[in-house]
Amino acid sequence: MQAGNVHYRKASDLPEVIPVFPLVAGLLLPRGQMPLNIFEPRYLVMVDEVLAGDRVIGIIQPKIVNGVAVEDKEGAAKGTDKPELSAVGCLGRITSYTETGDGRVLITVQGICRFRLEEELSVAHPFRMARVTPYLQDLEEEQGEKDVDREALLQAFRNYLEINGLEADWESIAKAGNETLVNALSMMSPFGEAEKQALLEAPDLKTRAETLVAITEIALARHGDDYGSGLQ
Repeated sequence: MQAGNVHYRKASDLPEVIPVFPLVAGLLLPRGQMPLNIFEPRYLVMVDEVLAGDRVIGIIQPKIVNGVAVEDKEGAAKGTDKPELSAVGCLGRITSYTETGDGRVLITVQGICRFRLEEELSVAHPFRMARVTPYLQDLEEEQGEKDVDREALLQAFRNYLEINGLEADWESIAKAGNETLVNALSMMSPFGEAEKQALLEAPDLKTRAETLVAITEIALARHGDDYGSGLQ
């Protein structure tokens, strides 16, 4: 697996301790691209330090409670004002960086592999750090390409576009491999925190595609109920 100029092939290629960036409804998947607008002082410090090192950060949601990511002190670990984090996130490498001139920075993070959060560390940094265990199977490219029901996925996507009056670049979609397609649609989907976490934690590409189709069909059914008509 390659992210930017670096190849990640084994556990020793990955850091065990990483800065984590909590992001509600944010979904980064292996080989996916996530643009981020950084403006909070603590995360500006984080980006500076990461760029001086291995450029790897962890994108992770706050802990999901009753289908919602908890951001306030009610979800904090005992003795802290920081919300607890979900059990699984995704490692990403910063592959581009731009200063805006007004104090913000724009970065792009490319997904490397998912990780399991083992322990959040007590650090002097203004941002959060954690010890993690990577999902090494994610480093292998094109896993499960032949297992995806591409037509079912595309049909659900067509239905979603139709009912929302949207268009898509079908030429680019036709050229995309199944992993690229499934992960891109999962990342760009407008679903909530719990759905995004379910897509992240799907054990393989086939299951992620099936989960995405199921979530989309539920959303379409709800849309039909709201407006008194469903898709045939």
